[in-house]
Amino acid sequence: GRYRVRRNDEVIATSSPSMDIAKASNFERFIHDAAGGDVARLWDQLRTTGSFDLGGTATWDRISARHVVAGSSTHADRLDTIAEVHATHGRLIDPHTADGVKVGRALADPDLPLVCLETAQPAKFEATIREAIGRTPPRPPHLTGIEERQQFVDVVPADEAVIRSRIEEFSHAWRS
Repeated sequence: GRYRVRRNDEVIATSSPSMDIAKASNFERFIHDAAGGDVARLWDQLRTTGSFDLGGTATWDRISARHVVAGSSTHADRLDTIAEVHATHGRLIDPHTADGVKVGRALADPDLPLVCLETAQPAKFEATIREAIGRTPPRPPHLTGIEERQQFVDVVPADEAVIRSRIEEFSHAWRS
């Protein structure tokens, strides 16, 4: 039940980079949902002490009731899972999805089907996919040559109103 933000020097780079994080924003959104949005105290505690503990709280009880479990996956596990899913099902999965499949298989009820949602495009992980299946993953046509395309950077102040305005401006432009 304890969540702790890690220092940058504690984060270990792996072949599943979405797992290599110091501050888990997706997990924090999950906690916000589990706590019914009542998280101001937790975020204050996180800012001041770098951690919070939900053990013995109603939020922890709600999380436990959802049967949230955790496991681990190594680089070798990822490679094996990517290769096995590709060979058995003809699907190419990314390293993050391989983590989910590996841990899901280890912890799931064997009498129930396992559903694992793909989390990233395998083409983003060429080296790991090549190591797992012996060839470079295909790229979707819309990603071909993306490294050579023009990039756009818009630096804005850390001000919520300005950021909201830029998001609205860009969302209108994308819809046109």
